[in-house]
Amino acid sequence: MAPAAMRTAARSLTDARPAPFWLEDPGRPAARPALAGTDHCDLLVVGGGYSGLWTALLAKERDPGRDVVLIEGREAGWAASGRNGGFCAASLTHGLGNGLARWPADLPALEELGARNLDAIERAVTAYGIDCDFERTGEIDVATRPHQLAEVRALYERARRLGLADGLELLDRDAVRAQVDSPTFLGGVWDRRGVALLYPARLAWGLKRACLEAGVRMYENTPGLRLAPAGAAMAVRTPYGRVLARRVALGTNAFPSLVRRARPYTVPVYDYALVTEPLTAAQLDSVGWRARQGLGDLANQFHYFRLTADNRVLWGGYDAVYPFGGRVRAELDQRPETFLTLAEHFFRCFPQLEGVRFTHTWGGVIDTCSRFSAFYGTAHRGRVAYVAGYTGLGVGASRFGADVMLDLLAGERTARTALEMVRTKPLPFPPEPLAWAAIGVTKWSMARADIRDGRRNLWLRALDRLGLGFDS
Repeated sequence: MAPAAMRTAARSLTDARPAPFWLEDPGRPAARPALAGTDHCDLLVVGGGYSGLWTALLAKERDPGRDVVLIEGREAGWAASGRNGGFCAASLTHGLGNGLARWPADLPALEELGARNLDAIERAVTAYGIDCDFERTGEIDVATRPHQLAEVRALYERARRLGLADGLELLDRDAVRAQVDSPTFLGGVWDRRGVALLYPARLAWGLKRACLEAGVRMYENTPGLRLAPAGAAMAVRTPYGRVLARRVALGTNAFPSLVRRARPYTVPVYDYALVTEPLTAAQLDSVGWRARQGLGDLANQFHYFRLTADNRVLWGGYDAVYPFGGRVRAELDQRPETFLTLAEHFFRCFPQLEGVRFTHTWGGVIDTCSRFSAFYGTAHRGRVAYVAGYTGLGVGASRFGADVMLDLLAGERTARTALEMVRTKPLPFPPEPLAWAAIGVTKWSMARADIRDGRRNLWLRALDRLGLGFDS
């Protein structure tokens, strides 16, 4: 980083609060009391993020008489569901390219199910009166290097040949800069219908309210510690009690699964973001951005960015930090060296915004798996279901995951459970210290590919053949 650029980046961060912007909303609901003693229910949901909240709500929609309990280790929406960028995508496969590479035969069905899932989220936001700034603006994937431009054109043409390009618009340099003006943009593709933007914490809090109004009993500050059979039921031990349930759905994602055999399939990765002060009318006019799309660049170490309702710019991504041993620790939520890098990249992308200051810096843990999209499973003879591995694209896909878990617990064969993606697992990560070393080498290799016109070294090509990888 050049000294002048470093000074500009550092100055922009001096007043930033080390806290997630989304979670400082004054409308944050009070926590529910913790569980004390023993409770009984038909369905126990473990986890109060999107996965768990959607599961509890959809369970009550399917059968209003079902007795549902949800337990959450802290407060609903406090982790990834309240810290993400607020991109709610239709894709269930972490993007079209990943889906084509892994499930080409099922991709038309996956795309259709994903589109229906996003429509259902929009309907739920309206039906339950969830005030989460939901905007169906779409997203532009932007190329910032020539090889990325060639790749996005090739992917668009492949989608068009397969009949999957409806709603996609290929943009050249002038067209993309007419939408959002950055000297780094060379072109891109605008998915006009497949992405909505929203206020992520408010979505979680709105789902919490909808669950409570539907009759879900919810205990916060109540982590699930141990899962074991208890006769015809399953028992989940908590610090001050336990829950006995006929069925259990696990939506713990980046946190250790209560089904131990599922743990090697995921690793926790820390993602970081900044948000600016609200842009003035002149600053916003200098960028354009009148259609308010979300954006993401096409590097391996990519950035995602969008406008909030009050015209702040959220700018995140690039670094993805895996802690040795997969330990999730609160002190990793702040990483000044990453924030400085992100700020420098922001002003490189938008030099016309020099002088803008950041008001918040934060990080959070997400779960990733070797195929970059969710996987599913059951345990204890079908009495327990789980989903994990969203790799940072779970705002929308978590609702689909909730439906899959409920299908699996009901023993139903549906269009969802018939998918190869649902029936198969990713390759597991190796034990330590091999996992830490392999992830480190992979990150280094992907960073080098970004500066070498996309050329992948022997390590990355070997991972491609094995179906393994790592994504920021």
